[in-house]
Amino acid sequence: MNTHDAGPVGGTAAGQSAEYRVAHLQDRLASGELGELGVRVEVRGGAVLVTGTVPSARCREEVLGTVREELAGLEVHCDIVVSEPSSPDHAEELS
Repeated sequence: MNTHDAGPVGGTAAGQSAEYRVAHLQDRLASGELGELGVRVEVRGGAVLVTGTVPSARCREEVLGTVREELAGLEVHCDIVVSEPSSPDHAEELS
């Protein structure tokens, strides 16, 4: 699990409630190219938890970049798994 902590909450964007910022992040993820991904964002205690599975490392980096932009100043824990489908490297033996 990766942890991103941009420091204490304060200032303009960081001063907004975590729930409001998470809702905005969810809208942004849903409206973009990444809308079909199963990424969940939840406020848990004093931190935000981002979980899900994405099809490629590029998608994971896009999600993480968007999370960093929207949730700067909040403690964020990311557990996003890449499930790149690959072709089999050998024939399957049936019995």
